[in-house]
Amino acid sequence: MSRIAQAFDSGQWSVIASASAKAALLTLALPLAACGAGGFSLQKAEVDRSIITASAPSSSAAPAASDQDSDQTTIGNAVSSADIKELGGQTVPWANAGTGSRGAITELVELKDGGLTCRRFSATRESFDGVALYKGELCLAEAGGWRMQEFKPL
Repeated sequence: MSRIAQAFDSGQWSVIASASAKAALLTLALPLAACGAGGFSLQKAEVDRSIITASAPSSSAAPAASDQDSDQTTIGNAVSSADIKELGGQTVPWANAGTGSRGAITELVELKDGGLTCRRFSATRESFDGVALYKGELCLAEAGGWRMQEFKPL
């Protein structure tokens, strides 16, 4: 037996171990008791209305509408410039760097009715506000430019 162990008999060791266990338990329980002493209650808890974060102006719908208009123009440009004969039914991807939106144009067909040339199509629009599917029709105007006749969400 070592000299330190010889200085204490087994009864003294149990007193020291018991006192150490009590001190450790008190050290762990004291902070928990302090938390409960304040009387915190969920029934008394209230929302702190003095802090406002991530607020957005109420007129945030206006930029979304202008983004959609810009995307509609981009889709119209992609439809009007597509070479339908070369595509052979393939999708036409489009992207608008100004809004961050992108998508694909499908079911693109060209129709001629009474001298009027039109292109009907479906298009997807993926943007920060979600994914949408549109049907549209673009017709060649007398002046030689294309004009969107119909563009509606499905």
